[in-house]
Amino acid sequence: MKKLLLSAAFLAVALTPAMAADVVELPVASTYNWTGFYLGAHVGGGKSKVDWEFTAFGTTADHDGSGAMGGAQVGYNFQSGNIVYGVEADISAAKIDGDTDCPNPAFSCESDVKMLGSLRGRIGYAMDRLLIYGTGGLGFGTVEISTSPATSDTTKTRAGWTLGAGLEYAFDDHWSLKGEYKYFDLGKADYTTGFDENVELKVHIHTGVIGLNYKF
Repeated sequence: MKKLLLSAAFLAVALTPAMAADVVELPVASTYNWTGFYLGAHVGGGKSKVDWEFTAFGTTADHDGSGAMGGAQVGYNFQSGNIVYGVEADISAAKIDGDTDCPNPAFSCESDVKMLGSLRGRIGYAMDRLLIYGTGGLGFGTVEISTSPATSDTTKTRAGWTLGAGLEYAFDDHWSLKGEYKYFDLGKADYTTGFDENVELKVHIHTGVIGLNYKF
């Protein structure tokens, strides 16, 4: 019996370090660093809300629009601990259009967001290869309006602001995939229709895109 107890005690002492190594797992440091310059492309869609008022008469032709967009982005990230911050610029060709009857129902009042872009700050929290971030800054876009049939288009590029959020995942040391939502407020602008009628236009846009980035 004494030999058996001594053998068991020896075995327990021998196994304790190995068991402790299996049970106690030391925290693993983050292996991915988000710092660096990146370039990428995106594709997605948007929905617009257009507030349209004929200023001389106080009549309206408000309507919603929807459509596709796609373009490119460029930016730079800095990482400090788990915090990632930086700046990003993007530009998209778009076809976010909508229409409704004008106050004179013989005509259609139409809008088309043809371009969207932004210059924004980004700040987020990194969990190794996964980044959760918020973003905001300058937003701008090109909006065309028309009253059809048989009138000319009026196009203006307008500046406003944008705010959004996203998720980005780095699946190797260079490539990452992101999903991003942004809201654009392009403010208020005056247009003139083909009938020389003055229109006050307010445009708000919701966008969602999927993007692919390459970090150098």
